This record gives sequence, C-alpha cells and structure tokens, in this order.
Amino acid sequence: MELKIGQKTKTLRLASDLTQTELADRANLTKGFISQFENDQCSISVDSLADILDALGVSMRDFFSDYIEVDVVFSPANRISVDSKGASKFELLVPGSTNNEMDPIMVELIPGEELERFAPHPGEQFGYVLKGTVTLVLGKKEYRVPSGHCFYFQANRPSQIKNTNSSVTKLLWITTPPQM
Repeated sequence: MELKIGQKTKTLRLASDLTQTELADRANLTKGFISQFENDQCSISVDSLADILDALGVSMRDFFSDYIEVDVVFSPANRISVDSKGASKFELLVPGSTNNEMDPIMVELIPGEELERFAPHPGEQFGYVLKGTVTLVLGKKEYRVPSGHCFYFQANRPSQIKNTNSSVTKLLWITTPPQM
C-alpha cells in the first residue's frame, strides 16, 4: 500500500476549510512547503507532520489508522476464555477488545450461576439472549429476559446477570467501555 500522506493532508485541510497559507501559519511552516508536501513532491519530518496534524486537530494514530491492517473477522479460535467471572463460559469475542471502546462477550451460564456484580460506572451495557432466559438485576429491580430478547441500559446503577432457571442460558453481551 502506497502512503499518500500529502494528499490525505490536503483532504483534511480542505475539510477544515483552511487555505495552504492558513495551515502553514498554524503549523509554523511555509506555504511553499505545504504545497509541495500536499502534492507528494517532498518528504517531511515527523516533527513537521506532527505540527501539521496538530493544526488540523488530528492525532498521528487517527491519521495513519487507514494504513494499518487490522483484523476484521474473528473465528472461534480467536476467542479468549476468562475464568472466575461467575460463568461456566465467558469468552472475549475480539482479542484486544478491552482496549477498544466496546467489548463483545459470549456468556454461558448454567442453572444457578451469576456474573460478578458490576458497580455503577460511566458507560452502557447491551445484551442479546441467544438461549434460555437471563435475570438482569439493575439497581433493586429484576428483569427476566427470554431468548430472542435484548436489554440495553446506562450503567449508572449496580447491575448483575444471573441464570435463575433450570436450563443453560447463552448471551451475547456488549459493554462500553470495557470492564475487564
């Protein structure tokens, strides 16, 4: 993959409604340099690129994220099992997702099992019941959520997921931000 960082910078500058002169002034560079750089006619130091990106309000990470190959599809072999969460099966579906904004998890609870209680925190919780019925405890209220149903709530109250039934339950659970 060929890096066309000059062209990408030009696109960001135009999206910010800046002229080359305005960007040059904000980045303490010359208009001529900005012109050459945007046309990929010169190389650039990391410091100068950082100055340009700061002027555009873009981080280096975000700027280069299009160029970084990341996995998009994950097989069951990629899952990470986590013990001692109160479930017979607790799998992180996406490796490294605890460093992301959301964390998708597959949970299987045998009868009588319950996940650890979560304290209130900024964020959200979503669950889709794939099999059985789960009991969602949210604050002091309990909700029964059967197969094919889902739940969603702001995580500003204590919460817990339980299996109070006589059969196995399976749940796709998504937390944001990750709580592991």
